Amino acid sequence: MSESVQKANPNGTTNLSGTNGFALPGVLGALAEQGVARAQANCEKIKAASEQVSQSLRESYSANAESATSYGLKVIEISNANTAAAMDFFFHLLGSKSVTDVVTLSAEQARKTFDATSAQNRELWELAQKLATEAGEPVRKHVASVFQKAS
Repeated sequence: MSESVQKANPNGTTNLSGTNGFALPGVLGALAEQGVARAQANCEKIKAASEQVSQSLRESYSANAESATSYGLKVIEISNANTAAAMDFFFHLLGSKSVTDVVTLSAEQARKTFDATSAQNRELWELAQKLATEAGEPVRKHVASVFQKAS
């Protein structure tokens, strides 16, 4: 190497062709390339998994919103029915002519209320179970998909 090249590159790291004087041997270079390729592939896998999780969360949120709306509407419907039944009871109570009528109407109302409440609780329980099942379905599908891909 000429003295002018050594003066231009006092640390001696570049040879005349402009390449690194400390170049990795071919095997190490190939390993480095494989490492970079693997890292890129893993990044792509992480990106795909992230998109799947996002989709799963969107589906889960949508299912939760629909189920919660159904549940809320059922509660409003039940509340409306209970209010109408109470108003009907008071209307009949005002038309009572004796204490016996009041006791009879009260007993009938208590039985109707118990029966209606039992049916309403059953409906709300079924809706709550449906909500829980539907809310978990997108996540279950995603997990099944991940396990299927891993197999």
